[in-house]
Amino acid sequence: MPHTKLDPIDRMILAELQADGRMTNVELAKRVGISAPPCLRRVRTLEELGFIRGYHATVDARKLGFEVQVFAMVGLVSQAEADLSAFEERCRNWPMVRECHMLNGEVDFILKCTSPDLSTFQTFLTEELTAAENVASVKTSLVIRDAKDEPGVPFDVLEARVNAET
Repeated sequence: MPHTKLDPIDRMILAELQADGRMTNVELAKRVGISAPPCLRRVRTLEELGFIRGYHATVDARKLGFEVQVFAMVGLVSQAEADLSAFEERCRNWPMVRECHMLNGEVDFILKCTSPDLSTFQTFLTEELTAAENVASVKTSLVIRDAKDEPGVPFDVLEARVNAET
């Protein structure tokens, strides 16, 4: 899939939908300069090829009472593939873990956790995360504030790279 060639219109469709996934197909078609039927076909193809993985609303966690955001750096005892996969599966089942990324280097995983308060996170940390099988160490950093939180990819960087190749 990474080798699939996208034309400029496909890339514009992706950029527009990344910025506003709620717009109608008619509005999207207008923004990218094509008529609605081929635009819808292109969107469906982009979905089928996996370039568009889904649509969602960005909700304000703090307005919903989730005041605490923590990054947890996790080191495992074993990095055997079965152990890595087991830890990833465990992370998918923990509701407070919103993101889980395997890293290279000193830390095996970084988790982005969201919690209503510090005591709820502390309970999760001590009773679930540090107690989990194969977990050797956990270091946490509390988020003080968000300076930037952009979803997706930087399409201007993609366009510059594509233009440099042509």
